Amino acid sequence: MKSLQGKIVVVTGASRGAGRGIALVLGEAGATVYVTGRSVRDGSSRPELSATTIDDTAEMVTARGGVGIPVRCDHTNDQEVEDLFTRVAAEQGRLDILVNNVWGGYEKDPNGLIPGPFWEQPL
Repeated sequence: MKSLQGKIVVVTGASRGAGRGIALVLGEAGATVYVTGRSVRDGSSRPELSATTIDDTAEMVTARGGVGIPVRCDHTNDQEVEDLFTRVAAEQGRLDILVNNVWGGYEKDPNGLIPGPFWEQPL
């Protein structure tokens, strides 16, 4: 894999699943990875999933050779998203890679997806 040393990355929804895996691989390549999501060690907006957090993922990114930076962000909240990217700009001066992995489509229906195409779903 090519080195991503010095590259600045944001991976949304990185506390578990595909987002976590992507963040870890980017860390192995040497990237600085802002790991975002809602699950943090001191509490979670989804307690049923609190066994994995952005803090855990960020530590794993660092252990694999990158720099992991956990940032709690509810990506359904525009102000929190704006604050995230303002922080990245202030701390790093740029963003090289965005992995937009976050998904909140299941929250409106506890049994699964809301029927219909994504473009017909409410924001």
